[in-house]
Amino acid sequence: MKQTVTLKNATLWLMTITSGLVVANIYYNQPLLSLIAEDFEVGEMAVSKIPVMTQMGYACGLLFIVPLGDKVWRRKLVLLDLVAVIICLIWIYFSKDLWMLYVANFILGGASVVPQLFVPMAAEFSSLEKRSSNIGMVMSGLLLGILLSRMFSGIVGDLWGWRMMYLIAVGLMLFTWTGIYKLLPDPTPNFKGSYSSLLRSVVDMARRYPLLRLASFRGAMAFAGMSAVFTSLVFHLEGPPFYVGATVVGSFGLVGAVGALAAASVGRFTRKWSNYRIVLAALLILLTSWTFTFGAGETYWGLVIGVILLDLGLQASHIMNQTDFFAIDPKATNRLNTVYMVSYFIGGSLGTLTASWAWEQAQWAGVCAIGFGFNLLALLAHVIFAKKVYN
Repeated sequence: MKQTVTLKNATLWLMTITSGLVVANIYYNQPLLSLIAEDFEVGEMAVSKIPVMTQMGYACGLLFIVPLGDKVWRRKLVLLDLVAVIICLIWIYFSKDLWMLYVANFILGGASVVPQLFVPMAAEFSSLEKRSSNIGMVMSGLLLGILLSRMFSGIVGDLWGWRMMYLIAVGLMLFTWTGIYKLLPDPTPNFKGSYSSLLRSVVDMARRYPLLRLASFRGAMAFAGMSAVFTSLVFHLEGPPFYVGATVVGSFGLVGAVGALAAASVGRFTRKWSNYRIVLAALLILLTSWTFTFGAGETYWGLVIGVILLDLGLQASHIMNQTDFFAIDPKATNRLNTVYMVSYFIGGSLGTLTASWAWEQAQWAGVCAIGFGFNLLALLAHVIFAKKVYN
């Protein structure tokens, strides 16, 4: 029998760095969409389906793979997932038809759920006092991976073409696999039933816990707004008045990292503020970001401030959402996280899909209207239902 895991700083750093490197695979494509469209001689709408497929694949991985974190040995599960990731990256590199990119990115998304196995571990094996800060640290690695991946892939795409990014990603994943194999502890599974009963228990948790449903809706609507922006930003910046390429588009990931890092310390506010107030403040920051993203969206400074506020509000609300629902049942953290993260990435896919349509109809103004609407729904749900759920 394996011993209970003690969450050491080295383990926390391993999970944080790995989370960033793995989740980056999902977002490399966003600054590269124009290059991919040019290579395959297709339009913007066609290549915009690539991130949609990736996010939908991620949602499927969350639903069917992450619950296994409560049932099987987690290190073995992580290592198998990383093998699938490496195979998909190689497939993308050699793809000759657009349908191959769709399929490979869908499977890549499904296999890239490793960070969502680490976040529950951080919650499960942290003390109550350190839970928010430890979740925040792993989530910072994840969000930095999302944001910095866009900057890195934009630079690589401009210098060597979009395919080179995926060859580099293969090397990073081989390095990651080695680190996990040698260093990651392997906590004892908590669930003893069958796989079908495991999945049924996920559905039962969604029905049973109103706090989990509320957190899931808030997270989905917040992430939908962010996805709308980053899916369309490449098209916005390549037109007037900017006329810039993938490198500049990707650099907005570095800008967003400022907000992400600031939000990592949100756990400190739990000593003075209630969770309700912290989430409310985070959602208000999200809505404020659209004042700059749309109101000054034809300027660099407006987009910079808007993206910083967007990532700050998103990350802060995300950490607090997870702090809320992980406390429901510490022995079912992977299944609780499944409900939340499936909702979260369905929201992201919805934001990406509707943003593509809004861009076709009304360009940047349409995208901002869509993003603001999603974030407003998150705030309204919180104001209307949160006090009943918390009491």
